[in-house]
This record gives sequence, structure tokens and C-alpha cells, in this order.
Amino acid sequence: MLHTPSADLIEIFSSLQGEGELLGRRQVFIRFAGCNLDCDYCDTSFISRSLCLVEEDSGSGALVEYENPVPLERVVDLLKLWLKAYPGAHHSISITGGEPLLHAELLEIWLPHLRQLLPISLETNGTLPVALRLIIDHLDYVATDIKLPSVSGQSTDWQAHADFLAIATQAQCSVKVIIGENTTDDELLDAARLVQDVSPSTPMILQPVTRNNRVGVSVPRLLALQALVSAVHPEVLVIPQTHVFLGVK
Repeated sequence: MLHTPSADLIEIFSSLQGEGELLGRRQVFIRFAGCNLDCDYCDTSFISRSLCLVEEDSGSGALVEYENPVPLERVVDLLKLWLKAYPGAHHSISITGGEPLLHAELLEIWLPHLRQLLPISLETNGTLPVALRLIIDHLDYVATDIKLPSVSGQSTDWQAHADFLAIATQAQCSVKVIIGENTTDDELLDAARLVQDVSPSTPMILQPVTRNNRVGVSVPRLLALQALVSAVHPEVLVIPQTHVFLGVK
């Protein structure tokens, strides 16, 4: 690990995965700074800071400060302590953000070392296929988004999402689509057709927007949207942000 680049991180902590296909699994979360999008519903601060918040005792919730950029050696040493203290407790490492693929060249160096400790899961907005290609061989799971304009407030780059998914399926992949009361049938059908065309076996997860600790989509509307998607892509689940209700990160 000599001469490996250091990373601009926001936080490192241990918690339960509250979204998607790895729901309920305990993971090590390594959150990278920066994002290439500015979605209306985003609940995560990803602005670069001089200090990274670190939960040195896994699961304690007590945070200390590491100076940015954080060396890989310091992260590996911390994770080794966690794995020794809590054997078998952690399922995998979640590389998240912001958008971690903005750091793809660094991750290309970091991930082989981290993967010696635990499997690697990438959480991504699914818009940077060229960056994904650099690290796909080092990933075990990819949880990618498809951004719908009715919720994100931005136009959807359908081609980027399609190109991204075609690469992501080299790992165990799932597609998350955030939905709200204003989500239209047409845009959700476009997402379902994309997933079905590129990777019919990939789970598509409908995640209703959560605001003020409440699901922001009515049950009748959720069921209507689930039925709509199922007619095109049968591999569909409806999963809210469970970590919000548990009161964990």
C-alpha cells in the first residue's frame, strides 16, 4: 500500500444498510465527497470538508475527526480492528457518496486492498459509465440509480444509464428508482423498459421518497406503480428507506 493516494472523505462508520437489495445487512460505509448531480430529494451532505468524521468504535455512534485527505493505510487499519473486535458482523463495504465514481482512479488503487477485508458494494447514481469501467472488476455489488425528472428535478440521461447498467451487470447489480406522488407513468415505464432491455434479471427497486420520517407516496399509488412496472419488468420490489425509521445513518 506504499505511495497509494489519499482520499477526500466525508465519513466512515458502521451501520445497517437501509435501502435496496442488501437491506438489513451491516456494512462499513465509506462516504466520498462530491457529486455530479444536484437532486431535489437528496438527503446527504457531500460537500468536501477539511475533516472526515470517523466512528472509531464500530457501531458506537461516537465520532472522531480525521484530517482530510485520509490515507488508505489508516482506513485499512481501522477496518482490521473492527473485523477483529466484531468477527462476522459486517457483510461488506459500501462505497458511497455523493458520487464515489468521481474518484474512480483512486478507487482503482484502493479497492483491491479493501476487498481483501470484505466484499465491495458501490452505491452510485449510475451516470458515469466510463468511470465504472475502471473499477468494475473490483466490485461484488453495484446499487445503481435511474434518476426520474419528476423527483430529481433534472433531465434523465437515458443513454448514460443504459451504458452504465450494461457494465454494472458484471457484478451483482440492482437498480433503484426514487418515486414520488408526481412520478408519471410514462417516465417510470421508460425506466422499466430500459432495465428489461439491458438486463432482464436485474431487480428494479421502487423507493418512495421519504420526507419528515414518512413515506411520501400513498399505498394505492405505490401499488399502481408496482403493477405498471411489473407488466414490463416482473423483477420489481417496493422498498422504502428503512434506516430512516430505525433512526440510523
